[in-house]
Amino acid sequence: MSRSLKTGVAAMVADARKRIDEVDAADAIGMLEDPDVVIVDLRDVREREREGYIPNSFHCPRGMVEFWVDPQSPYYKEIFGRDAKFVFHCASGWRSALTVATLGDMGMDNIAHITAGFNSWRDAGGPVERTD
Repeated sequence: MSRSLKTGVAAMVADARKRIDEVDAADAIGMLEDPDVVIVDLRDVREREREGYIPNSFHCPRGMVEFWVDPQSPYYKEIFGRDAKFVFHCASGWRSALTVATLGDMGMDNIAHITAGFNSWRDAGGPVERTD
């Protein structure tokens, strides 16, 4: 049986995109060598193994991101305390849009996401590494 939701995920993503910074793949590729930019991969480990990943990206599973960025959390990761711009991505930009909106709500600034995700990075010719 199908049930109707008050707000569907497409509407949530559209709302998030109205209030976050988005970076297209070409611009993100240009940021790769910037030491003041951290590219954060939200995809599941299986996606990274299957599709590859952006060189030097930091892997933060989507289900842990709020915990890893919060200095009051026992799961806090020091990388998120850096004075840097954090550019998040998932596969197609939906999860990362929701993530960046949530992190903005938490008070994190200097954040953005790759509009169409890893797929657009790869399609734009961005470098991809693979685990052997």
